Amino acid sequence: MLHFKNLTFTTDENKIRLQTADRFAGLNSEFVQVQIAGENKDTHMGAKLVRSSESARLVYKTHSVIGNTLTVVQESPNVRAQTVIQSYDDTNAVRAYTVVTNITDAPLVVEEISSVCIAGIGDKQKPENIRFTDFLQSHHAECQPRTQNFRERGLYGGASDSQQRVSGCNIGSWSTKEMLPMGILEDREKGSFLMFQIESSSSWYYELSDIAGKYYLYLGGPNYPFGGWFKTLQPGQSYTTPCAALAFGKNLNDVIGNMTRYRRHIAGISPADSSLPTIFNEYMHLSWDSPTAENTAKYAPIVAKTGVEYYVIDCGWHNEEDGDKVYPFVGHWNESHARFPEGVRKTTDYIRSLGMKPGLWIEPEIIGVQCQQMLDHYDDDCFFQRHGKRLAVMNRHFLDYRNPKVRAYMTETIRRMVEDYGAQYIKCDYNQDCGIGTDRNAENPGAGLEEAANAFLDWIREMIAKYPDVIFEGCASGGMRMDYQTLSAYSLVSTSDQTDYLRYPYIAGNILAAVLPEQAAVWSYPVASDCVTGEDVSDDRIVINMVSSLLGRMHLASHLDYLNEQQMDLIREGVEYYNTLSDMKKTATPYFPMDFARFGDRTVCAGLKNGNRIYLAAWNLQGDRELLVPIAETVADAKIAYPTKTAVQLAVCEDGIRLTCPATPCAVFLEILIQ
Repeated sequence: MLHFKNLTFTTDENKIRLQTADRFAGLNSEFVQVQIAGENKDTHMGAKLVRSSESARLVYKTHSVIGNTLTVVQESPNVRAQTVIQSYDDTNAVRAYTVVTNITDAPLVVEEISSVCIAGIGDKQKPENIRFTDFLQSHHAECQPRTQNFRERGLYGGASDSQQRVSGCNIGSWSTKEMLPMGILEDREKGSFLMFQIESSSSWYYELSDIAGKYYLYLGGPNYPFGGWFKTLQPGQSYTTPCAALAFGKNLNDVIGNMTRYRRHIAGISPADSSLPTIFNEYMHLSWDSPTAENTAKYAPIVAKTGVEYYVIDCGWHNEEDGDKVYPFVGHWNESHARFPEGVRKTTDYIRSLGMKPGLWIEPEIIGVQCQQMLDHYDDDCFFQRHGKRLAVMNRHFLDYRNPKVRAYMTETIRRMVEDYGAQYIKCDYNQDCGIGTDRNAENPGAGLEEAANAFLDWIREMIAKYPDVIFEGCASGGMRMDYQTLSAYSLVSTSDQTDYLRYPYIAGNILAAVLPEQAAVWSYPVASDCVTGEDVSDDRIVINMVSSLLGRMHLASHLDYLNEQQMDLIREGVEYYNTLSDMKKTATPYFPMDFARFGDRTVCAGLKNGNRIYLAAWNLQGDRELLVPIAETVADAKIAYPTKTAVQLAVCEDGIRLTCPATPCAVFLEILIQ
């Protein structure tokens, strides 16, 4: 018997079994699934990925523990499966991946490989006691939880092996367009929680179902049934799966806290981003796709007065076409002389003269279908293709970073943006999904997609290492790439392009379950496009926007030039208060006193806990005059930290904090001292 962090391994008749320490998952678990083309899959249970050809044939060979890494080796007549499990000193979370090697003397085609698979979850006789929360994704509606018990999801034990499965899947290059690659399981009878995530920037798959009378959880990357992926392994050749992580806890905050501490071990690090600086971006409710030197000269002096550290010029600095027509022509990334007649460098130098650092936007993985300069430059091998045709989505072609010519041009582009144009912040956007992938220089589209996605992230890491004084932001039409393979490269990520400040709290109120607070960029745009003057902007509107951005990374935006001095004071106060929270965010864990937020909720509460302090954002959105925030711990003291001048009244009561709101919608940010 081997104990490793929260896992226990036992061997019996050359088989090795897995159990979690809190018994969330039981014994008798074949924790590696490998399906070889042409080999028997020992099940008639439809689309499920268990009972693969090799799982029952794998036998234990050896294991080793070196530091915080356990390696377990199993073999079947066809493959060697080397499962690597890593632990960390400050969390019970573990990270697992599997390396599969062809040990025959002939080629093998692998169609499915699990990163890890665990069985024995909960009591199958009581499916109503097992609850599962997955997180739905959509443009402007990221990180939306859906919680149901297994009976409600169809796993109610009609047979020992059912046809039903609860699954999450992504096929394509927007890794989180429909769902997040994570979930939370709760065994209400045992009072145990398990949280998982899959770290893949392209296709991935998870599955919950039953086998041999037990529930199981399968975690993996691309596969043949869901993503058109397969891999031919020559004799001696290996394939390594994406990583998956498991965290454990006794309640919701506990399990997310353990996953949060784990994420800090793998998150992207940028020396330039270490202080979590504030950012103003000229796009949202301001210049949109049409920045100009004139606009920046007008807005930047006003923004500088807020104390913001970075000023980012978004899409449009690079082309002569009008903003509403620009996208089919993008891809050369040379400065626009129509919009910046004296050069972009003069504008970025002007931003620096105001005490801020300038930034520029780019979409490095595409070119527009009418960007003739780059169509002439690139060869066919430089593009994603299917059936011999270049893939086009929303008037864009997709670049293949496996190609040296692509990497060379884009490396020179980043150099030009940094050294010639003076950018100290680069926003890397990605505004479309390629679908199943590319079959150019690949044996199938799924494999081509995975290889190209990995090549792009390798290139991004090279750029980040080459320019340590530059911050690189990851964005994909907001939060369409919030996976932790991507976030192991970038130090921050856009969480949404939501344009309605009264809807953003439903995203900001959940996002800390998915992304570290030090990485989660949230827009604050006090002046929307329908505002004509500062008279259209209430103090509550400003505060709601600022509160939404205080838990993560502040991305200030919009027509601040419309605001009067008193309103600007609220902005300045928010920026100053944000800066006091930066060190705390690097060690704090998420705190959800009212569970997760759902679109349409009357109130939203979310925060961070650090030692004996809770930092809590509270939004009252639907007209209630009183809001009770339950606090499980004993409250010693509490205050409204932002805004310091507010009509909202706070009282500590037996169950937590009571807020009395004279008007709604409104928001406040609290600091709570607990015993």
